[in-house]
Amino acid sequence: MAYELADSVIIQAAPERIYDVVSDVTRTGEWSPVCYRCEWSSEARGVGATFVGHNRTPDREWSTTSTVVVATPGIEFAWEVGAGRTRWGYRMAPAAGRATELTEYTVFGAAAEEAFRERFGAAAETEEENRRRVAASGIPVTLQRIKAMIEAR
Repeated sequence: MAYELADSVIIQAAPERIYDVVSDVTRTGEWSPVCYRCEWSSEARGVGATFVGHNRTPDREWSTTSTVVVATPGIEFAWEVGAGRTRWGYRMAPAAGRATELTEYTVFGAAAEEAFRERFGAAAETEEENRRRVAASGIPVTLQRIKAMIEAR
């Protein structure tokens, strides 16, 4: 049950300003409804840098290690969780005036499906659907929180 999800919002700020915010993974807890804290694994930043994200839902708590796979200021910031299992990212595109369309997306592909089958066995499909629902409801919340935070400044 591979899937891709995305949603967008218009923010009254330059793409570079938005990139500076979303690429600072240590701030993720300010807007994410699931990831309450992230820390870089080393001083490295940009493509190849790793960070640990700490997540919680009402049902469970877990941590993941992610690797930055795209770091193009003002255009896109993306990371993969685990060994390329799930990709998350933000894309920025100029909008009318000095605004920016910010898109958050996630891709749950074949490697993620395989990891879920290994980890959850017969319950893999149910677990995948649970993750998809959490992502689908969380992306719009995340975008609105980022928008409010940036436009308040």
